[in-house]
Amino acid sequence: MFTGLIEAVGRVEAVTTTSTGMQIAIATALAGDLQPGESVSVNGVCLTATRMNPAGMHADIGPETARVTTLGRLRPGDAVNLERSMRADSRFGGHFVQGHVDGVGDVLSIRPAGDATWLTIRFPPALAPFIVRKGSIAMDGISLTVADLREGEFDVMIIPFTWQHTNLSSLRTGDGVNLEGDMVGKYVARAVELTRVDR
Repeated sequence: MFTGLIEAVGRVEAVTTTSTGMQIAIATALAGDLQPGESVSVNGVCLTATRMNPAGMHADIGPETARVTTLGRLRPGDAVNLERSMRADSRFGGHFVQGHVDGVGDVLSIRPAGDATWLTIRFPPALAPFIVRKGSIAMDGISLTVADLREGEFDVMIIPFTWQHTNLSSLRTGDGVNLEGDMVGKYVARAVELTRVDR
């Protein structure tokens, strides 16, 4: 479980094809605080840290994860958002994020607005029930608020701190982003769906 509050931006050092998918090496100062087997959110995807060294961490990416997220597109030099799993005794500041990506969105536009930045994101139709205006959404692991919502797209406003302390500043129009809808909203949508079936 994660909060969507990014702890660090890592740098992909290597991407290797393996017999079971892919392995990535990420340069990050967080590696010194990790143990093998710990969960780490990488661009919003929950991965297991398999081994560490003073300079970074390694993680495996299965074929399905590579297919349904943007992790299969990672290349050396790419910046990635990192968050360690939340602790039970920590202050909770974002929203409940599982690291289970619901779909990949596309960046339609990036617009400066004073010191802030507006992003418009196109999302797959299957995500529509889980996205609400003024609700929470995780985008590449970042807890954000949906500022406006239209058919097939939504807007988020990025404050300067988030822009400077995540990988959002490296985004370009047309780039893909991992999206995870609010967990509570997904359970509500599922309950409504089952109620309709029972009738």
